[in-house]
Amino acid sequence: MIRNNLAILNIIEQYQTNKKGADVFLKTLEPGEKLLQQGTTLHYVYVIREGISKCYLTENNGKDFIFEFLGAGEIVGEIEFIKHTRCLCNIEALTSLTVYCITYDYFSQLIRINQPFNTLLLDVLVTRIYHTSERASYQQRYPAEYNTLKLLSLLAAHQIVLSKKDLADYLAVSIRSFNRTLKDLRNKSILHPEDFNLYMDKVELNKLLHQYED
Repeated sequence: MIRNNLAILNIIEQYQTNKKGADVFLKTLEPGEKLLQQGTTLHYVYVIREGISKCYLTENNGKDFIFEFLGAGEIVGEIEFIKHTRCLCNIEALTSLTVYCITYDYFSQLIRINQPFNTLLLDVLVTRIYHTSERASYQQRYPAEYNTLKLLSLLAAHQIVLSKKDLADYLAVSIRSFNRTLKDLRNKSILHPEDFNLYMDKVELNKLLHQYED
């Protein structure tokens, strides 16, 4: 659910230590601030040093769709660099966020001279395509209760708190639909009435999820 890539972070931190000047520098954002804004022009590629952000697309009707939550080591802006295009989506800080800002010239140099970095970047792109396809598949194949339970179990595992809107946007459903699913789970004594805590351990949850999959 929250993507991390410590291998990329290690490479950038190593280069940032050795490289003096304005090619790689740190920037801090507060919760709610946008690192990338859909439709704007970029001048940097960014690697998250610490904190959590959300990557989402705002559709023409004003609705948001969250692709992923991004953590330490995740790289953003690389697609815009490769495609020479404006920002395809928004990246917004959910917690205090610190990022490495990498100039386009230096990022181009990294791609040319650093084969391990090149390989990691390719892996990032492939992994994102795979996970996006996987999410779309199970959201269509399984009922809302299954998808909600999967998401809430991931929240518990990561020990983070997200807003109801973010959870609904991640599931690509309306808040009304999400509230209806939460009500059904609470009526079945699966979910706590006041929060998103589940009334079952991991073993019981997996058993319940398997019932949906059968």
